[in-house]
Amino acid sequence: MNMPNERLKWLMLYAAVALIACGSQTLAANPPDADQKGPVFLKEPTNRIDFSNSTGAEIECKASGNPMPEIIWIRSDGTAVGDVPGLRQISSDGKLVFPPFRAEDYRQEVHAQVYACLARNQFGSIISRDVHVRAVVHQFYQTRVIDEFVLRGNSATLKCLVPSFVADFIDVEGWIDEEGVEILRPLPDDSMDGKYLVLPSGELHIREVGPEDGYKSYQCRTKHRLTGETRLSATKGRLVITEPVGSVSPQLNGNGNQEHITLTRVPTMGSVTLMCPAQAYPVPFFRWYKFIEGTTRKQAVVLSDRVKQVSGTLIIKDAVVEDSGKYLCVVNNSVGGESVETVLTVTAPLSAKIDPPTQTVDFGRPAVFTCQYTGNPIKTVSWMKDGKAIGHSEPVLRIESVKKEDKGMYQCFVRNDQESAEASAELKLGGRFDPPVIRQAFQEETMEPGPSVFLKCVAGGNPTPEISWELDGKKIANNDRYQVGQYVTVNGDVVSYLNITSVHANDGGLYKCIAKSKVGIAEHSAKLNVYGLPYIRQMEKKAIVAGETLIVTCPVAGYPIDSIVWERDNRALPINRKQKVFPNGTLIIENVERNSDQATYTCVAKNQEGYSARGSLEVQVMVPPQVVPFDFGEETINMNDMVSATCTVNKGDTPLELYWTTAPDPTTGVGRLMSNDGILITKTTQRISMLSIESVHARHRANYTCVARNAAGVIYHTAELRVNVPPRWILEPTDKAFAQGSDAKVECKADGFPKPQVTWKKAVGDTPGEYKDLKKSDNIRVEEGTLHVDNIQKTNEGYYLCEAINGIGSGLSAVIMISVQAPPEFTEKLRNQTARRGEPAVLQCEAKGEKPIGILWNMNNMRLDPKNDNRYTIREEILSTGVMSSLSIKRTERSDSALFTCVATNAFGSDDASINMIVQEVPEMPYALKVLDKSGRSVQLSWAQPYDGNSPLDRYIIEFKRSRASWSEIDRVIVPGHTTEAQVQKLSPATTYNIRIVAENAIGTSQSSEAVTIITAEEAPSGKPQNIKVEPVNQTTMRVTWKPPPRTEWNGEILGYYVGYKLSNTNSSYVFETINFITEEGKEHNLELQNLRVYTQYSVVIQAFNKIGAGPLSEEEKQFTAEGTPSQPPSDTACTTLTSQTIRVGWVSPPLESANGVIKTYKVVYAPSDEWYDETKRHYKKTASSDTVLHGLKKYTNYTMQVLATTAGGDGVRSVPIHCQTEPDVPEAPTDVKALVMGNAAILVSWRPPAQPNGIITQYTVYSKAEGAETETKTQKVPHYQMSFEATELEKNKPYEFWVTASTTIGEGQQSKSIVAMPSDQVPAKIASFDDTFTATFKEDAKMPCLAVGAPQPEITWKIKGVEFSANDRMRVLPDGSLLIKSVNRQDAGDYSCHAENSIAKDSITHKLIVLAPPQSPHVTLSATTTDALTVKLKPHEGDTAPLHGYTLHYKPEFGEWETSEVSVDSQKHNIENLLCGSRYQVYATGFNNIGAGEASDILNTRTKGQKPKLPEKPRFIEVSSNSVSLHFKAWKDGGCPMSHFVVESKKRDQIEWNQISNNVKPDNNYVVLDLEPATWYNLRITAHNSAGFTVAEYDFATLTVTGGTIAPLDDGSGHGNVHTRIRLPAWMPEWLDLNFMVPLIATVVVVAVGICVVCVALSRRRADDMRGGQKDVYYDVVYNQTMGPGATLDKRRPDLRDELGYIAPPNRKLPPVPGSNYNTCDRIKRGTVISRGGLRSNHSTWDPRRNPNLYEELKAPPVPMHGNHYGHAHGNAECHYRHPGMEDEICPYATFHLLGFREEMDPTKAMNFQTFPHQNGHAGPVPGHAGTMLPPGHPGHVHSRSGSQSMPRANRYQRKNSQGGQSSIYTPAPEYDDPANCAEEDQYRRYTRVNSQGGSLYSGPGPEYDDPANCAPEEDQYGSQYGGPYGQPYDHYGSRGSMGRRSIGSARNPGNGSPEPPPPPPRNHDMSNSSFNDSKESNEISEAECDRDHGPRGNYGAVKRSPQPKDQRTTEEMRKLIERNETGPKQLQLQQTNGAGFTAYDTMAV
Repeated sequence: MNMPNERLKWLMLYAAVALIACGSQTLAANPPDADQKGPVFLKEPTNRIDFSNSTGAEIECKASGNPMPEIIWIRSDGTAVGDVPGLRQISSDGKLVFPPFRAEDYRQEVHAQVYACLARNQFGSIISRDVHVRAVVHQFYQTRVIDEFVLRGNSATLKCLVPSFVADFIDVEGWIDEEGVEILRPLPDDSMDGKYLVLPSGELHIREVGPEDGYKSYQCRTKHRLTGETRLSATKGRLVITEPVGSVSPQLNGNGNQEHITLTRVPTMGSVTLMCPAQAYPVPFFRWYKFIEGTTRKQAVVLSDRVKQVSGTLIIKDAVVEDSGKYLCVVNNSVGGESVETVLTVTAPLSAKIDPPTQTVDFGRPAVFTCQYTGNPIKTVSWMKDGKAIGHSEPVLRIESVKKEDKGMYQCFVRNDQESAEASAELKLGGRFDPPVIRQAFQEETMEPGPSVFLKCVAGGNPTPEISWELDGKKIANNDRYQVGQYVTVNGDVVSYLNITSVHANDGGLYKCIAKSKVGIAEHSAKLNVYGLPYIRQMEKKAIVAGETLIVTCPVAGYPIDSIVWERDNRALPINRKQKVFPNGTLIIENVERNSDQATYTCVAKNQEGYSARGSLEVQVMVPPQVVPFDFGEETINMNDMVSATCTVNKGDTPLELYWTTAPDPTTGVGRLMSNDGILITKTTQRISMLSIESVHARHRANYTCVARNAAGVIYHTAELRVNVPPRWILEPTDKAFAQGSDAKVECKADGFPKPQVTWKKAVGDTPGEYKDLKKSDNIRVEEGTLHVDNIQKTNEGYYLCEAINGIGSGLSAVIMISVQAPPEFTEKLRNQTARRGEPAVLQCEAKGEKPIGILWNMNNMRLDPKNDNRYTIREEILSTGVMSSLSIKRTERSDSALFTCVATNAFGSDDASINMIVQEVPEMPYALKVLDKSGRSVQLSWAQPYDGNSPLDRYIIEFKRSRASWSEIDRVIVPGHTTEAQVQKLSPATTYNIRIVAENAIGTSQSSEAVTIITAEEAPSGKPQNIKVEPVNQTTMRVTWKPPPRTEWNGEILGYYVGYKLSNTNSSYVFETINFITEEGKEHNLELQNLRVYTQYSVVIQAFNKIGAGPLSEEEKQFTAEGTPSQPPSDTACTTLTSQTIRVGWVSPPLESANGVIKTYKVVYAPSDEWYDETKRHYKKTASSDTVLHGLKKYTNYTMQVLATTAGGDGVRSVPIHCQTEPDVPEAPTDVKALVMGNAAILVSWRPPAQPNGIITQYTVYSKAEGAETETKTQKVPHYQMSFEATELEKNKPYEFWVTASTTIGEGQQSKSIVAMPSDQVPAKIASFDDTFTATFKEDAKMPCLAVGAPQPEITWKIKGVEFSANDRMRVLPDGSLLIKSVNRQDAGDYSCHAENSIAKDSITHKLIVLAPPQSPHVTLSATTTDALTVKLKPHEGDTAPLHGYTLHYKPEFGEWETSEVSVDSQKHNIENLLCGSRYQVYATGFNNIGAGEASDILNTRTKGQKPKLPEKPRFIEVSSNSVSLHFKAWKDGGCPMSHFVVESKKRDQIEWNQISNNVKPDNNYVVLDLEPATWYNLRITAHNSAGFTVAEYDFATLTVTGGTIAPLDDGSGHGNVHTRIRLPAWMPEWLDLNFMVPLIATVVVVAVGICVVCVALSRRRADDMRGGQKDVYYDVVYNQTMGPGATLDKRRPDLRDELGYIAPPNRKLPPVPGSNYNTCDRIKRGTVISRGGLRSNHSTWDPRRNPNLYEELKAPPVPMHGNHYGHAHGNAECHYRHPGMEDEICPYATFHLLGFREEMDPTKAMNFQTFPHQNGHAGPVPGHAGTMLPPGHPGHVHSRSGSQSMPRANRYQRKNSQGGQSSIYTPAPEYDDPANCAEEDQYRRYTRVNSQGGSLYSGPGPEYDDPANCAPEEDQYGSQYGGPYGQPYDHYGSRGSMGRRSIGSARNPGNGSPEPPPPPPRNHDMSNSSFNDSKESNEISEAECDRDHGPRGNYGAVKRSPQPKDQRTTEEMRKLIERNETGPKQLQLQQTNGAGFTAYDTMAV
């Protein structure tokens, strides 16, 4: 045997198992952590998993541990299980999953396999019980019943035959006879006496078969356990009944009389059938026996309720393990006998448990695990450690000395053939377990002899290791040259050293230090080489046991050594295969034998010089002894027999020790047997010893072991001596008496071999004789022979038999009497007895027990003596079971309510019973009735409980009535008798009641208490609204109708209803609406719920309310809104061409949430693509499926298709059109053919193409045939583009027939009609072309053919619409006669006729030309407006020829982007929805057809309904107190557009600066302005915003005094009081001289005069300016004064522009941004309002840094249509086309602006402010400077026209086209507005498109882009954080605009100066004297205080008002203030110069 190889194999196997089972075990043996533990199964899979392939299975395996164990599935051989795709997978949570699979995918290695679950962590591994997985593939199977042959009178058994492959899963449920009668399995309590019985094993048992049974047939019904499938057997079985011929001895199933043994297995508590299938005549008698275990003796089976015999079949119900054994059925009749043996195994589920489950053991201590298991049968017990077997099969596992490697998980497995069970336990190590480690050691060394050597080893470990030294395997001891020493360091390491004094050559060799402790060993070795001659140390004799391997190394010293060899008998080894010699001097001899290997071996060491040394080793081979096996014979020895055994040692060295022992461990040598006690030991030779027993007794039963020992080892053999010993008593039972109720215990113990079975039986009846088995019950049990009767009673008294049987001898039995002694006992210990007062009563006591019994009576624990009270009488009566005593009371009194006790006594004890006597009477009257609480419907009462008359108060009756009713008309409330408080309910609110109370018990009723009077309170309604109906009105509206609650449930007057609604099936709250109560009697209420979701179920509830509160909610009424149309089209639409006339269309239904209803059908809309836009040509196909086939289509035609879904609400959105082309086909015939004579041998054949080519025509084929002759038909192929063919070489005057066919790629089509022609000399003029209709596209060329023949050559002439044609530059006749028209226009449409004439004949054809042009401008009219929608009517232009495909509707809000909407051509009206309320909109439309988009319609200017907020009355709005004012914002009216927010500002009346309180007050709140001073006048300014604009209101008010008084009104003479305050006049002055009237009048006169002057000056300046002529831009500084005229641009890249043109807001503005979308504050005006100097137009744009990041890209706006009347050429004139009367300019009146963007604080001299003056209305005709302004028709003459004035430099954002000269009609992009508000929000809605014409006509895109109002950040942040830096981004924007005014303000002082110095800015915030009017400023007359807080002159600022009102005009007073301000400012006033480049003469004043 190759030992190293074998060792290697074991190591590898161990490593593999360790890898799977152990994982990574920690090396450090630290004390176990309390929290950490090895794996334990939480959920272990069951033993068997059967499943069907259609269901699959999941096997769960869960384990706990710390750390959490890993779950691995393995096979039974330990290999890991992996995934098999589709068949087996391991889920992430550790389940083994078998998915359902097809039958053909069944794999045995997957689906019929034994698996196990392995759980492992670092502390160990455990393996689950075996899991037998079995997949059952669904296979067809049939069950069968075969005919059974039976002798008449016998019993028959019909079997249900199930195929073996499904037998495990099929249960027989019952049987059915031919009449359909079912025979089912019997229930547990059913008797088994009927004719038919279904046995537990499924057979049908039929007793006493008669002839009539032969006519019936039977089927069995089975059920498949896994699939649940039930089926009947395929065949029916019958009984074949044979009449016996003479007598028949018992026959077993026709098998003769051979021996019968069957094996039966049944689970615990199952039912088992033991069959005895024998027949005989006469009918035999059956008897069953059971063999006593381990013996050949048998005893009859005792039949009972559990064990029954039906004919010959034994049925055992609820089988237990004890029923297991061998049964014998004996069948006899008068003729003979037969027997059948059956072995029954009752299986019990296996379970196991290891005790202890975990233990911690110190190193070297023993550990014991005990496996406790239950179940039956148990075949094997095995142990595993960490998932690998350890070869131990005993229930107890003992580890004598625990080592480190012993820690881990131990498992005990118990198994039988069917199942297995396991238990696990963990062994943890205690103490410290650090095995030794060599930390530092000596190295190999080579040296010269002489010096001393010091070798050192350092080792660590716990416990501290000991270090020893060896040289060549021999331990080194201290001597004079070798010194070993060691010490322990502070850190616990051991340092050991070896000193060798003056080393010799002989000291060389392999030195080894060994560190050893009780927990391990570590060693280190290295060579010490000392130069010198070879030397071999002496080797001691080596003794080795035969069969082992000898390993010896030659101890050589000296250095260097050249070779080491081993010799034997002077022969160098090896000399055979067993010997191996290694160069280092090691000799190995395997499998040593004495004969061949015992010898002297010599080791020879040599060096290179030839010196050698020799050493001898004597090897002695010892042979261990070998014992020849022996036994005491196979049979068990009977007592008194003689027995012997001989122990022979046939091998082994002597001396040999040979002895016998019975000790458990024979090798210890203890317990040696000597010759005594009947045992004789005889040692015949040194190698033979004999043990004999003359007379065997029970005491000799033992395991006898013969032990042989010699020097080589010890060996033994054991044999068991089994002695049959009949039972004998150890403890024989005797008669016993027990006290009743005690736990009785009777012992009955016997021994013997085999161990006797001890059973108890009880005698039937009162005498011994017949016994029956004890019924197993809760209180009777037998444990190990001892009878236990818990709580023994009289019924347990009787004779009992204890029997001990082991099959040896007749057995033992003993009969005993168990008697039960009973003391007296009362069955009822305590009871209550009642009696009515004054009536007699009898009290009885019955005592049971041993007589005699005496009984005494006590009353309240006092002895009762009837002599003392003649009302009491006592009698006694003797009963069979005891004594009855009676106590009679003549008349009961209240004092008789007491506890009566009767005491019974006999010899065995005493007992007592008590009777609680209760004398009862009616209760007394309740008192102290009080009202605790009351409400509208109830009152809470309390009262005091009266005496109850010793009968519990059953109830109180509260009686109540209305105060006016009598006590005969009362209502009652019943209250339980245990309470003294109650609530009377169901009262009516606000009603007076009288209430009283009565008590009642079982005896009667008390008198009534005194009555109390109460009045109930009002209450919320208690009734629910009635007749609630919810009906859908439309898709978003439902109508709710209801009626009030019943009148009696109003509980007051109903004020109204709350109607709540919500989405059904959601947890959201109801949204409630309030409806006022309708007083008309019986009238229904109704409410429409709007803005609901389409086709959505809503739940509606209603509750009524009165002044107290709301009543109950009604029941939920659920209703769906009407079905809508699907909001999304079907998706994934696709089409597939099938044939030339069919296309399949498929789609996917739209998402469910977008269906808005139940999709009923789908519609497919389809038409040829070129007819798609003609609605009349479209076809529709409905289908309910998701695809359809369109039939009957045109061939080779491109079809367009859309799909839409339809609900009850209508058609949904159509899908995107898809296109498919039908397949080509053969063409139709050419539509016409002509044959024209060309001469005497030629004919020209011409034809028209087919009407339906059905594909691309590839060629034409011309067929010709001479008529009449039998000539061949000639064919000629002609290319597809050629429409004529000249047939030549014809015979003159011979008729020819011609016809033509067309061909496509599919094939040749039908032939045309035939035509006959005859060649001739005469060639009349004929036209080969055909009448045709030509369609030409607008602006393209058209050609109409006229191919003529004739001789002479005919003359060709054309007529157009009947008029002779004369050539021109557009039309000419080509040489081939065709007419060419270049650049076709609409007027060219019509008839064109061609005439050909020669001398012989003339001919003509007529063509029709249709011109297809884009549509002309459609008519757009406004049909209706609402607050958020416009309805427009669209009508096509009358002159359109091409069919219109649809319209594109363009619309935009006044300050917004253009949006478009597609409108179908048949829509008469179109709704534009989701518009802004109260906003202006521009609308125009274009039509489109297949040519393209047409001309645009006129722009329609309109506005949605809704107005700006309306002012409230001051008293309703303002509520003043001493230090605050409350503002009631609900008083404002919203003008039809919902309010968004308010801005609140206030100031003291004498202050100039306004303080902003809040800029975002919500409209539905009240707002309180706090921290005001008492008794002070304040101004309040409110700005109300909605989407239509904003309204400003100013109020003044005085706060109250501290005491709440008012202060006197102010009057400072300037009219600053309340607007309603009139200036007082002396009485003598006339009324009309009122200053309120006169001052505005005078101011108006002054302003008109000043205005006239201004106009005159402006006109004179204009003329002077114009004289300079040409472009004036060149005169001015490019930065400050650049004019943006036509074509002018500004370099956006110059950095200096960015720096200088950026606008900086004034420093004193602190207004935060206003939320919303189109609301503006003055900060926006200051930074955003700019002037565009564009000469040809003025663009108004709003810069929004969020909306358009690409600020300077050219904007692509929708094209704006060109108007045809602007072809005129008006050079130098600015044409201003207003789209609506009253469009005004955008500059704020009286707003101050910084023009140049210089920062004032840096250089005050560089800043220039200018203010705008108002323009007065009333300019008639063109304003001077606007040479001939053209207005659209219908505009009033006084419109103020201008090209645009803004108050900031403006970039010309768009490149102008055709800026000078030439005629142009181009579209320009829509302008982008810079500031939406310019303070006046009204102006937002009055923008317009300007059309400027200078050398052409340009369209300004009507569509500004707006800024967002929220950009009004606080001043310091506006151009810092908002735009990315203090002065960063905005300069790019503003810097790209043209500069302001070519003449700046100061240019009059500095003529010609390009960069004038502006004056310094004025002081801020001065002169607030005119800002206290309590008026409403419309947004176009916002005060200068709002715009800049810089109060300059006021004025109306622009053009005509849309609705001039008195308040829109300036008052005389305001004009006066304006003039005064002019005086205080600089006197010099420069007029702003304007020129034709687009400036209006606005008056500008330097401030």
